[in-house]
Parts: sequence; C-alpha cells; structure tokens
Amino acid sequence: MGLLDSVDWHGKIFKNGTWTAGHGGDYAVIEPATGGELGRMGLAAPQDVAEAAVSAAEAQKQWAALPHTARAAVLRKAGDLWQQHAEEISGWNVREVGAVPGIAGFALHVAAEECYEAAALPGRAIGEVLPSEQPRLSLARRIPAGVVAVISPFNVPIILGVRSVAPALALGNAVILKPDPRTAVTGGTLMVRVFEEAGLPPGVLQMLPGGADVGEALIADPHVRVISFTGSTPVGRRIGELAGKHLKRAHLELGGNSALLVLDDADVDAAVNLAAWGSFLHQGQICMTTGRHLVADRLYDDFVERLAAKAGGLSVGDPAAGEVALGPVIDAGQRDKIHHMVTASVGQGATLASGGTYERLFYRPTVLAGVPLTAPAFADEVFGPVAPVTRVSSAEEAAKLAAASEYGLSLGIVTRDVMRGLAVAEQIPTGIVHINDQTVNDEANAPFGGVGVSGTGSRFGGAAANIEAFTETRWITMRGEPPRYPF
Repeated sequence: MGLLDSVDWHGKIFKNGTWTAGHGGDYAVIEPATGGELGRMGLAAPQDVAEAAVSAAEAQKQWAALPHTARAAVLRKAGDLWQQHAEEISGWNVREVGAVPGIAGFALHVAAEECYEAAALPGRAIGEVLPSEQPRLSLARRIPAGVVAVISPFNVPIILGVRSVAPALALGNAVILKPDPRTAVTGGTLMVRVFEEAGLPPGVLQMLPGGADVGEALIADPHVRVISFTGSTPVGRRIGELAGKHLKRAHLELGGNSALLVLDDADVDAAVNLAAWGSFLHQGQICMTTGRHLVADRLYDDFVERLAAKAGGLSVGDPAAGEVALGPVIDAGQRDKIHHMVTASVGQGATLASGGTYERLFYRPTVLAGVPLTAPAFADEVFGPVAPVTRVSSAEEAAKLAAASEYGLSLGIVTRDVMRGLAVAEQIPTGIVHINDQTVNDEANAPFGGVGVSGTGSRFGGAAANIEAFTETRWITMRGEPPRYPF
C-alpha cells in the first residue's frame, strides 16, 4: 500500500498527530503541465499555528528525552522509506512540481541521504569539558533548541524541506513545516507520511501549508525558537526582520545569481555542456542555477553559437507524458516574470541567440548574448531557463564582474589549470565553489549556504552546520561541596 493510500489526507493539514481540516479551508493542487487538478490540500491559518506550537512544545520534551538510539532509528527508517516508496513519491514530484524524472530521482536520493546523515547526529558528542579556575567540573552542553519552524519553497520541495526537518528532528527538536502551498503534497504530505511510518511520535512533526500570515504567525509564536527558511531574498529579508524583532534565530538560504567563468584555456565543448546543465536543469528553478556566463574573449563566439544550438535542440514538454529535457515552470506568474526579464534585457541591447518563447507554462531554454551588465537577466535572479552570456577580456575581469554581484551562493570555473581556477575563486565571495563543474551541486554531508544577499551562511549540511543551526549551548558546572562566599 502506498504512503498516501492508508490515510485520509485530502483537504487536510497535519496537526498534533492527526489529519484535520485547516482553519483556512482547502484548495486545489494544480498540475502545471496540464492545468488539471491533482487533489486538494488543507490550508492553515494563524489559529492552527498557535494550536500546533503548543502541542509541538509538549511533544518535543518527550522526543528529546528518548535514548539517542531511538531517535537515530527513526531517522534511519525514514531514509529507507524514501527509497521504498520512490515510485509513488517520484510520480507526485513529476506531476505536482513539473520536475523531469531525473530531478525527481535525485531529490529522493538526497532525501534518503539527508536522513541517513541525520541519523548519525544523536550519537555524536553533545558537549565538551572546559577548564575552570574553580574546583569544579565545567561543561558546555548542546541541547535541542525546542520547536523549529521550517518554511520551504516550491522548486525542489523534498530536498529543501528534509535538509532542515531531518537534522532538527535528529537533534531532539519538534518541527512545524510550512511547505509552499503549490507543492505541499510533495513537500509536506509525503514527508509527514515518511516520518509517520518511520515511527516518529505524534506532534513531533506537524505540517501547515499556508500563506504569509501563517509564516508570520510561526515567527511570532513564543514556542518557536528557530526559523529555517529557504526562498527568495525579498521574503528572506522580511523573515529576518521579523525574527530579529522576536529575538529568534533565522537561518536564511536565499536567492542566487551564480556565475560560471569560462577561462581562455577551457575546452569549449566541455564548457557548453556544463553551461547548459547549469542554466536549464529543472527549468532554471534552482537557487544555484548558473545565472551569468562570463566567457573569455577568444572563446566567446564559439561558446555562444554552440550553447544556442544545444538550447535549440532540447525538448520541452510534460514530463509525465514522455521523455523531455525541460518540464513546465511552476505557474503563470513565474513564466511572466521570466519573459519580462528576457524581453527587457533584449530591449537594453542583449541579443536573443535562442529561445525567448513559450507555450502555456513551457518556456524554451533561452540564450542571451552580449548582455549588458545592467540588464535584468544579468543583474538579477531570473529563476528560469535563461543563460545570459557576457564577453570578458581576462580572468581578472571575469573575477571582478563575478564579485560585483550582491549575490554570493555558488560559483563555477572552467579551466585546464585547476590551481589557476582556485586562485581566481579566491577573489570572488561565495559560499560554494566548483572548479571544472557547473554551479548546481548538492550532497547531504556538505555545508550549504551563501553570503551577501544569498543568505546567512552555511546552516545546512554537515554535522557542524546542523548542530550549530538546531541546538543551543548551555554552560553547566558541578561541585562536590558548595563554596563559601564572603557575605
């Protein structure tokens, strides 16, 4: 039996261990490729947040008190379940998100690995012995933060939810998950079902799809101590502002406009292959998408010609109906934003080398050549299948242009001289660097995060980042006898 066949989840949220109607009513889950209705989800309201937070705080105490081996076992089982139910989950990912099967399969692989990595956290040392000038035992101990709010986006909802949910749970926290309503089955319902089947106690993970009012209620609720948000930079700024007002920690993984530098000694065919994958994978709807291609002058014309030819040959269509390279973008609003940025950039002097057209939500992979530095497609995050290409005279100019962006998430450099590539990377502030690879990479054990307006640094991935993100530090001292003070 499938994960969704054994429970009545239609039109409901998951609160305090039960599938129940949300105070916001319900809404249709729409398949972007066809416009058809896939089902209905419950919609939460601020009242649901208040109720969920109270029950989560109570459930968290019991969850944290369990032996570390019990928590680890739940996480290991969850990892197994992502694999066991891969066909069902992948089917929903393809239809609800518009992902091609390869992306859906990668998301499931990462989800399982995130759970396996998190399963090792409960058994790690949770503190250290400190020297003290007093005759006492002095300790620094890591304790769970309490209730963690995870606010995840539509684009890769499995990965971008579970990478916070899994380590937060493993470290003894309760989690309230607010997935984007557009992809709340993939990013919420199925995730809840995985952990429910893995044996997670009721109330420890709750799921509240909703709008900005639900997000603001989560940040303001006194039971919620940490907010983990992945999404756009403008929304991240607002969340950071609210979190600061309420004295909450907010871990923000935000937008990107990542550069791929093609140095003058690069192999053009290899560079074009990397460039196409980096810009067109998942319709460009990835924070790490290659948003700027800075290509050495002597390779520029050849690079543009070959990238445009590759883009023109890529198939675009319904990923549930047949094999395609690109599926649909998520909705009409996103499509129109992409198209406006393309046409505005052409209006400012960029040349449309390929693409720039769409049918319904299927946007053709697009190559823009000679893109001015002030054009929207160069200066801002497009979040669509667009590859802006700009000519540079030297590696130094490429590094200067790459570093000039306020974004600082990922960076790719293509060169036959790896050490030269690393030296160039040292001049460009980003949270991630890939020499001789494109900008989109993810592994569960690697720290992930950006600098500048791309976020607040590496707060996902790797034991150190996750422990820092989802625990508090407590100082503890112990004496054999109470000291005597002078008054």
